[in-house]
Amino acid sequence: MFQVFPFTAIVGQERMKRALILNAISPQIGGVLIRGERGTAKSTAARALAALLPDIRVVGDCPFACDPTDPEQLCDRCRERLDAGETLPEAVRQTSFINLPVSATEDRVVGTLDIERAIKFGERHFEPGVLASANRGLLYVDEINLLDDHVVDLLLDSAAMGVNVVEREGISFRHPARFILVGTMNPEEGELRPQLLDRFALCVDIEGISDRTARVEILERRVRYEQNPEGFCQEWCAVEAALTERIREARELLPEVAYDRSHLFTIAELTGEMQVDGHRADIVILKTALAHAAFEGRREVGDTDILLAAELALPHRLHRNPFEESEGQLEKLEQRLERARAEAAEGDPAPTPAVAQPDKKKAPR
Repeated sequence: MFQVFPFTAIVGQERMKRALILNAISPQIGGVLIRGERGTAKSTAARALAALLPDIRVVGDCPFACDPTDPEQLCDRCRERLDAGETLPEAVRQTSFINLPVSATEDRVVGTLDIERAIKFGERHFEPGVLASANRGLLYVDEINLLDDHVVDLLLDSAAMGVNVVEREGISFRHPARFILVGTMNPEEGELRPQLLDRFALCVDIEGISDRTARVEILERRVRYEQNPEGFCQEWCAVEAALTERIREARELLPEVAYDRSHLFTIAELTGEMQVDGHRADIVILKTALAHAAFEGRREVGDTDILLAAELALPHRLHRNPFEESEGQLEKLEQRLERARAEAAEGDPAPTPAVAQPDKKKAPR
């Protein structure tokens, strides 16, 4: 059986891992774009995140993985069966990882309605697409900057609305499309249009790690993984399970996390100070801050949550001219974040927990 490289075994790249975890807690945030040079663990991190996510309960024979505990989020088929008095069969399965190819067409993504069958036999038949497979899972798009702009629009619309509606010749079909959207790209191969870039909720720019000790650690872990994938993953099993449980608990806590009007003013002050266009960034920062507070086990948002969220939501939305101005804005954001961390440390002796290390006992090879 293929063993995915453990998420917690990835060295460094803490900002990327944080963005992925927060989207896993709250897919409504709207996805994350990871930009960076080749060989910086972008694809590895996306696959590893899907592997550690908690199992989900689904309607056993539904191609859309509908949630049997949430009647409001059922596809048209499951809703019709429920209305007819049928008891929906239940099953538990792993969170899916769906890889969207760059060559994907609109019909391949959203699915298709069989118009001929509808006309001849009066039957509504829907052939599911990628969005159906990705519902309640992770949808990964490598080299998203090379994907057709129209298809990227479809993905972002579905990620924002949580539903996919296909209409042809007066016939329509609707199914839930709630997924964690992860896009990766190498800026050397071209950029996304600004309009599409802004619609990604979070964006992380990553680089190769220059620290010699960290580079050696990356090398050693990768070699050990390739020599004995099962044994290496066993070393990290306890740490992975702990993070899985923490994500599950954060998902349950998220609806209880509160904020007040002062937090909204803090967000508005940040986005206004940095001259961010539109209001999408404000909404994203709030959703991300709520997810971060839940991840930390708190029921109320704090300034540190807001600043950490801004660190992920603002850089790709800043005006790039003049270049020095955007760099200065980012530096000010970093300074405010450091001050907030220092104040939080003074008031609370329990800082943000770091990722634990694996059991040092080596698994047998």
